[in-house]
Parts: sequence; structure tokens; C-alpha cells
Amino acid sequence: MKMVRSRFAFLSLTALFLLCLAATSSAQVLKIAIDDAITPVTDEYIGRALEEAQRNKDQALLIDMNTPGGLLDSTRDIIGKILAAPVPVIIYVAPSGSRAASAGFFILESADIAAMAPGTNTGAAHPVTLGGGKVDDVMKEKMENDAAALMRSVVSKRGRNVEVAESAVRQSKSFSDQEALSEKLIDYIAGSQEDLFKQMQGKPIKRFNGQTITLNLAAEPVHTFGMTLKERILAFIVDPNIAFILLAIGALALYAEFNHPGAVVPGTVGIVFIVLAVFALNLLPVRFAAVVLILTSFVLFALEAKFATHGALAVGGIATMVLGGLLLVDAPIPEMRVRLWTALAVSVPLGIITVFLMRIALKARANKVVTGAQGLVGEQGIAQTPLSPQGKVFVHGELWDAVASANVALGQAVVVRKVEGLQLQVDPANPG
Repeated sequence: MKMVRSRFAFLSLTALFLLCLAATSSAQVLKIAIDDAITPVTDEYIGRALEEAQRNKDQALLIDMNTPGGLLDSTRDIIGKILAAPVPVIIYVAPSGSRAASAGFFILESADIAAMAPGTNTGAAHPVTLGGGKVDDVMKEKMENDAAALMRSVVSKRGRNVEVAESAVRQSKSFSDQEALSEKLIDYIAGSQEDLFKQMQGKPIKRFNGQTITLNLAAEPVHTFGMTLKERILAFIVDPNIAFILLAIGALALYAEFNHPGAVVPGTVGIVFIVLAVFALNLLPVRFAAVVLILTSFVLFALEAKFATHGALAVGGIATMVLGGLLLVDAPIPEMRVRLWTALAVSVPLGIITVFLMRIALKARANKVVTGAQGLVGEQGIAQTPLSPQGKVFVHGELWDAVASANVALGQAVVVRKVEGLQLQVDPANPG
């Protein structure tokens, strides 16, 4: 009887331990931070975090967000992932001073729980023409209607204020944290992550699919989920300013390799930098006309070096490269375009260096050969034997067989006129 009781107690303790272990492993919150413009890299990062949260059966995914906006295609993909996610998504605009503007407002409104820290703002979600250009009224209305429809479809099922949310799209309205809460655009204002979890404790949440759940996260551990090395590298080079610098340096390095074949290092650096730039620009909306402008600038630099127009073509090349840099990325927000100071800081030195190198290369090609056998032509030597007309001469530290056009005495200076194999044709340096 005692053995049966002992066995039962052991099995009960084992079962209890396994239950506690299972509860511990699943009862956590996965956390990521978005602190930049919304790009395809952001989309990949959020998608990977949602998959990780689902795989680990986490209670929720917490996204700390601070963004000026970003690309609409990436924003739509992110919203689709959040709405379809089996794991509740909490978006928290933090820390104080942060914002969820433009595309960030769409993503904030798509969350199961939308929260902001004191001193933050959101809104200004009016669609912007790529590159800031002017469009006709019909296209502008289409863009507005499309963005407004997306906002309505997201906000309506979250139980938030559809009319006010739509005004952020059509009228570019922005809201402070207090205004967003009073207008029912967000659910909470919280000074910290812990404060947010306490306010949420035990309150029902209606998910996008109509399911109602309750989250109790106040005592749950929070696990930070970082970017992979690939995502960190892409997040760095996808900055239009970095991509433009990589493209310019790569082009200069390739030019140096073409003018000094076999140097290897400039060619390797040039290929690597250009491949990185192309990879980054592939993730961004690029104007190909801007690429043509950048290539045109190198043509102008080459013409300046060849014709020496006293800097006119060089200035034109620099201006063309600056314009190409400014127009390179066709993005909806200024933060995703090449800055003026970056374009100037790259174009001016690059133009000067390129013209300087091209002039050196052209001069070197125009000069006579000064190495090898042909380098002896025009050089002076000393007759080591009488030349009548054949004999020996001493030129450039070497003894050569020579044939003279006239008799030359021992020790007399001669000038090399031609090299035929291992024999020199010479003239007396001071005939007569």
C-alpha cells in the first residue's frame, strides 16, 4: 500500500513539474523595437518575430515603435501579417519624444492593443507622391481614397474611431498622445512597459477575427528578439545616403582599376561596394533617370580631363551628380531620400579626385616610353671603343653593341637613335 502511495505521489509531482515547465516556457512576451523608416527590412523583421512568437506560444508580441513613416507596400504587408497573426500584437509608441507618423499610424491602428507613451505623437497619414512631385487631381483623389479605405478596413474591426482615423489620411491631421486617447484612436497611455501591462491586466481584447481574449502580462517575463546579422546589414545600407555613398565610391574604385589594370584592390573594392549599393537600392523605389544622371557626371569629368575647359565641364559633372543623388530614391518621406549635404559631400570631392586621376592617366599615355629598350631612344652614352662604324657604348649602366652613323672616338658622347634587338644605332653627340 505504501509503495502504491509513493508511486502515486511521484507521478503527481512529475506531472505538476511538467505542467509548471510548460506554463513557464509559454508564458512570456516577445519584444522587438522599430526605430527607423518602414522598409522591406522592417517587414521581414516583424514577420520573423511573429513566426517566433507563434512557434514559442508566447502570450503576445510587443513592438516598441518610433518611425517617421515609410513605404506603402511594406506597410500593407506588415498590416496583413499583424491582422492574420495568431499571437496578439501590442504596439507601443515609445519612448517619450517618439512618433508613429504616416505609415507608422497605419501600423499602430492595426494592432490588437495600441498604446503611446506621454509626449509622443501620431497621424499625418496623407499619401505622398513619390519624390514629392505634383500629380493631377484624379490621381491624387485615387491615392487618398485607396489609403482611406485601408484605414477604414483596419480601424473598424478594432472598435476605434473610424472618422477621426480617416481624417489623418484625408486632412493630414496629427494627434498628441492625449488627443489620440480621447479620440479613441489608441487604447492606453503608459509611461513604461510595466505600466502598460498593469493597465491591460484582465481587460478583454477583441481581435480582428472577432475572438475576445484576456491578457495577463503584468508578471510575465519579456524576451527581446533582435535582428539577424543580415537584417542589421540591410537596415544600415538601405539608408539612401549610405547606398549613394557606396555607389559613388564603388564607381571611383572601378575607374581606378580600369586605369591601372592588375591593381586588384581597387577593382575588388569597387565591385563589392557597387553590389552592396545595387542590393540596397533594389529594396527602395529608385528613379533610373537619376542613375543616368550619375553616369553622365562621370562622362563630363572625363571630358574635363581631356579638353581642360578650365573647370566648366567639371562643375557641370558635379551639378549633375548632386541632382542625380537627390533624385535617386523616389521615397514618400524626406527621411528616405538622399540629403542635400550628403549629395554635395560626395559629389564635390569625387568630381575633383576623378578629374585629377584622369588628367594623370591621360598625361602618362601621352608621354614617350621611358622604360624597356624603347626608353633608351634619345638617351646619351659614352663610346667604350672607337666606333668605325661598329663598337661598344655604355648607356644607362649597361654595355651595348652599337653602330654609328659616323666615326666616333673612344670616350666620345653618343645619342641613341634606334634600338634593333640588342644593337643600338647611335649618332655622335657633338658631331663635327
